[in-house]
Amino acid sequence: MEQAYYFLALSGVFTVLMWVPYILSRLFVWGIGDFLNNYPDRFPAVEPEPPLWAQRVKRAHLNMVETLPAFVAVIVAAGFLPDRVDAGFVGQCAMVFYYARVVHYIVYSLGIPYLRTPSYLVSWAAILAIGIQLT
Repeated sequence: MEQAYYFLALSGVFTVLMWVPYILSRLFVWGIGDFLNNYPDRFPAVEPEPPLWAQRVKRAHLNMVETLPAFVAVIVAAGFLPDRVDAGFVGQCAMVFYYARVVHYIVYSLGIPYLRTPSYLVSWAAILAIGIQLT
């Protein structure tokens, strides 16, 4: 389970770091004054338009935030039920999840067509594979 916990931790750190480019974009688009003041005038009715790449980065981050709880749940459950799982398999699935999410973030952020959904589905399949081990 050590490998699974390692990739769980990496996934958590990665989720935090995914947010940084969007926030830096917001800093440059809004300007330092409005950024430090929390919101520009008339926000949210009127919001300075972030660049398209920053919008994609934000959506990729939110997608990870939505997916991470399921990943955490199966890893924690596998740790509590060691008799039901193959720790090596769970570790491999955790690694697949992590790298699929890195690919998903890059592909989504760069707007590369036809790869976003498959990379997401690989990470989703890794979660399901761990969950099936628990049954």
